[in-house]
Amino acid sequence: MTPDSMPLKLLLCVFSGWVNRQQDQIIDYLVEENRVLKEQLKGKRLQLTDSQRRRLAAKAKLLGRSVLSRIATIVTPDTLLAWHRKLIAAKWTYTRKRQGRPGVMKEIREHIVRMATESPSWGYCRIQGALKNIGHRVAASTIAKVLKEHGIKPAPDRPTSWRTFIKTHADVIVGADFFTTEVWTASGLVTYYTLFFIEHGSRAVYLTTPTPNPDGDFMARVARDITGCLDGFLLGKRFLIIDRDTKFTKKFKGILEDSGVENILTPFRAPNANAFAERFVQSIKAECLDKILFLGWHSLDHAIREYAKHYNGERPHQGLDNELIHGEPSSGRGDVIVHERLGGLLKCYSRAA
Repeated sequence: MTPDSMPLKLLLCVFSGWVNRQQDQIIDYLVEENRVLKEQLKGKRLQLTDSQRRRLAAKAKLLGRSVLSRIATIVTPDTLLAWHRKLIAAKWTYTRKRQGRPGVMKEIREHIVRMATESPSWGYCRIQGALKNIGHRVAASTIAKVLKEHGIKPAPDRPTSWRTFIKTHADVIVGADFFTTEVWTASGLVTYYTLFFIEHGSRAVYLTTPTPNPDGDFMARVARDITGCLDGFLLGKRFLIIDRDTKFTKKFKGILEDSGVENILTPFRAPNANAFAERFVQSIKAECLDKILFLGWHSLDHAIREYAKHYNGERPHQGLDNELIHGEPSSGRGDVIVHERLGGLLKCYSRAA
């Protein structure tokens, strides 16, 4: 060390000592400030974000436990170090990248489950062939594993689903039920009952004359009408789904059974067991009956007849892919015209010839 460098060294020592003293004073102040803030928050839980925890943890790791024990006042040193392990170390966690085309196996699984559910007689090899037709080559063992994971039994023990059963027999199944309408008469409000029948296959409906008293004689007449050998609505049908309402009398059921129609009674308080009928009631009420004030029987009967014509011949049905029950959509390039029923309450559109 030369004599010329001594003053410089001395100056550096003095300066570094001054800086260290100032830093110690700053640290002492910040520690005391943290103590005051902690006293103000006494009894209250401090809510920190992940970003705040990460910043504190990063600084705490550099200081170590012994230093933290003297200066950390917001949280304990163990908490700071735990944040470091969870938040900082998580940054380096290795995540295995997915191999192959994303979503392909998920799509194959969905196809396997769908095919087995919709076609209960299909075995592993039959499903394997169907998958090959849509561009997937899958081993039979993989199909067996997927079906086992979803609790689906092999083909011989796999039951036919209700959806498949109903679709298979839809053309010979009819649902029936009543809906009520309040009508103003000279004696006040009177409740009228309308019995209707709906084909499951075509969704076509047949509505009887509304009556305030659907007694045994009325029900017997209806049974004879709908089982007529020429144009009865139940001609060629095998099953009629009805609930356990006492209005479906023993005589009514007997006439149907004599004509070859079996009565299927739904469980108690289970409207979903006759879902097609329930859906029709919702439709006729929402689209027609709930929007009309009926004054006398004739107004109700007229509205019901008009709605039946609209429903069977003019209204597209979502359950039939928006097709009509009877008739074909109009074609051509003529002007679009509107057909109205019940004063414009019911509308349908077609092209002029």
